[in-house]
Amino acid sequence: MKIVVTGGAGFLGFHISQKINRITEFKNCTFFDIADFENDEYNNDINCIYGDVRDKAQMDEMMKDVDVVIHCAAALPLWKKKDIYETNVDGTRNVMESSLKNKVNRVIHISSTAVYGVPDVHPLFEDHQREGVGPYGTSKVMAEEVCEEYRKKGLPICILRPKSFIGTARLGVFQILYDWVESGVKIPIIGNGKNRYQLFEVEDLVDAILLASTLPLDKINDTFNVGAKEFRTVNEDVGAMCEYAGTGSRVMTTPSSLIKPLLRFFEILNVSPLYKWIYGTADTDSFVSIDKARTQLGWEPKYSNSEALIRSYKWYLDNKHTIQQGTGVTHRIAWKQGVLSFFKKFL
Repeated sequence: MKIVVTGGAGFLGFHISQKINRITEFKNCTFFDIADFENDEYNNDINCIYGDVRDKAQMDEMMKDVDVVIHCAAALPLWKKKDIYETNVDGTRNVMESSLKNKVNRVIHISSTAVYGVPDVHPLFEDHQREGVGPYGTSKVMAEEVCEEYRKKGLPICILRPKSFIGTARLGVFQILYDWVESGVKIPIIGNGKNRYQLFEVEDLVDAILLASTLPLDKINDTFNVGAKEFRTVNEDVGAMCEYAGTGSRVMTTPSSLIKPLLRFFEILNVSPLYKWIYGTADTDSFVSIDKARTQLGWEPKYSNSEALIRSYKWYLDNKHTIQQGTGVTHRIAWKQGVLSFFKKFL
């Protein structure tokens, strides 16, 4: 079985590469990305190359004789608006068109629960109204609409909507949390922390992707929420990580009516790495039903929220001295904390 993975150098692509040999040989896999690959992290038999989903001609060439396309490539919320739409919408259309033209057996499209916006009912089911927040959320809705268009044309497409996923090698905004916990400072939680915010261990997401790559088409040609099965309140899950760390760090609640406008102000000034989707939903419930994926795909997540956080934190401690600093365009580098580092001094 020949497999192509878009966005292969990213956090999710890296984890897929560690398990892809469960369903095919490494030599049958092509991972491509506009970012550089850390070649020592990938099996030597995997074909790791530069590729851009916005390049129609390259996509046509890439999908020749391919059985499965795992479409992970996406521009993150802190990218420029133009790049977000070109990558997430136009790029997805290029991938789907080339897959249809080359008669690919199936495409696994990695979407996001950001397509639900900030709803006031939970849990969220797959048929809930889609209303993305900001360019990123809106682009993910539009990308799903592209997928649905190509399903009607006969291309089997499995859309997976994961909650925010973490795990070994996950940095980005979570690295800021790990740094503060290690430093033993208080961890400000927006609101009272009693809301339930579902996360996701990346290994569980990879398991869902591999299942969708191999199950009969009539089972996977659909849309599925995926996330942790076990999760508690933000206070409890973050508190469990703080307790594990043993640094004296603990959760501190804050008034959302004050903190959210302040973070918005810092975002406008471009001095904070936190964008609207993060702070806008931090004090609300945010969880989805995963029953459909469990029933239809036979998929079961193994890790709870707190277990996923602790696993990721442990990896951070073991690897912090090799971590690359960045500007917030990938989850595999540590984001600059900006004004947050100033407030850290007083906590």
